[in-house]
Amino acid sequence: MLGRIRLVAGAAVIAAFGAGVVTGSVVHRGSHSSRHDTVLDQAERAIESHAAQPIPTSVLQQAAVDGMLKALGDPWSAYYEPTEFARYEQTLSGSYSGVGIWVRRTADGLLRIESVQSGSPAAGAGLRPGDVVTAVAGLPVAGRTVADVVDALWGRPGTSVSVRIERDGRPLTDVLSRAAIHDGDVSAQRIVPGVERLRIAMFTRGVSRWVRAHVRAASREHLRGIVLDLRDDPGGLLDEAVKTASVFLDGGTVVTYVQRGSAPDPLGTRGGRGDTAIPLVVLVNGGTASAAEIVAGALQDRGRAILVGSQTFGKGSVQAPNTLSDGSDIEMTVGHYLTPDGRSLDGVGIAPDVQLGPQVPQAVLYQRATEVLSGLTADAGSAG
Repeated sequence: MLGRIRLVAGAAVIAAFGAGVVTGSVVHRGSHSSRHDTVLDQAERAIESHAAQPIPTSVLQQAAVDGMLKALGDPWSAYYEPTEFARYEQTLSGSYSGVGIWVRRTADGLLRIESVQSGSPAAGAGLRPGDVVTAVAGLPVAGRTVADVVDALWGRPGTSVSVRIERDGRPLTDVLSRAAIHDGDVSAQRIVPGVERLRIAMFTRGVSRWVRAHVRAASREHLRGIVLDLRDDPGGLLDEAVKTASVFLDGGTVVTYVQRGSAPDPLGTRGGRGDTAIPLVVLVNGGTASAAEIVAGALQDRGRAILVGSQTFGKGSVQAPNTLSDGSDIEMTVGHYLTPDGRSLDGVGIAPDVQLGPQVPQAVLYQRATEVLSGLTADAGSAG
């Protein structure tokens, strides 16, 4: 989901100290080092004892963790301080206080908005997916971790934070009032008579229950189709994604999880038999990523839905947190997933069955989706 990172910084600390020895600027030789100490132990002690400016041990240790994670070359790895990770978990629960945007660090180092929650302060201010965040609370985002930037966006309801973005090369600044956001990740809308659009902004806890309840209601009302809108959904919880796909499947594999040193682990449907009758269209675009791609890929591979829109993001990896002794967490990639047909989406994404341009107006997208649903209904009728 949100961004990440951190022991090349530890290596950088060691390299800087070594350069000092070469230039003759370091007098002390670390004579108290034990042969059982690691290089990091020795470097930490030398810096604490002899650096011109004092620096807390906690800062050195965090820099070391930062460096180790950077050495992975994994853009999805991150270090979270105790308070940061607590807020991150609160966000995954579907209830938090902030401005309502999800951001990610792109390969070119920019911090882009991945998703904007409907009804949030960010949506009210007109922020859009694809906008580049350049400063938060008056401080540039360059050189800061994504977790640090997101932490600055969160805060008590009613408090303000300035957000500076670039859109099409033009700088824009707005002051947003933070708000409590509850269950803002799902919404339902009748786009035409007999067709319901179920929008999932992120796979937080409880999303699958909400989807199952709405699909049951749609079946009771004999609706002629559902449009599952996963556009600009950056992902979320793997378990919620599996359960959501299960709502539309009757058994079988949803996704296969591949972890180092273990045999591939197929994850099957959960939560009982799903609805396999109601016609289904899934909307996707370049912001559909991770857990959202798991759902879209499973429904496409299993022949359960027609995908409409543009190519998805292509994030085929799974991250897991590891809690450290001080309550902080490091999150890193622990495995990758494959669709039911064995496709890896990492760096590739999903090509929709009906491709439309990424900038197509929403009205046109809805019209095309309802046309596809009509075709699915006709096919089902002719087949009995």
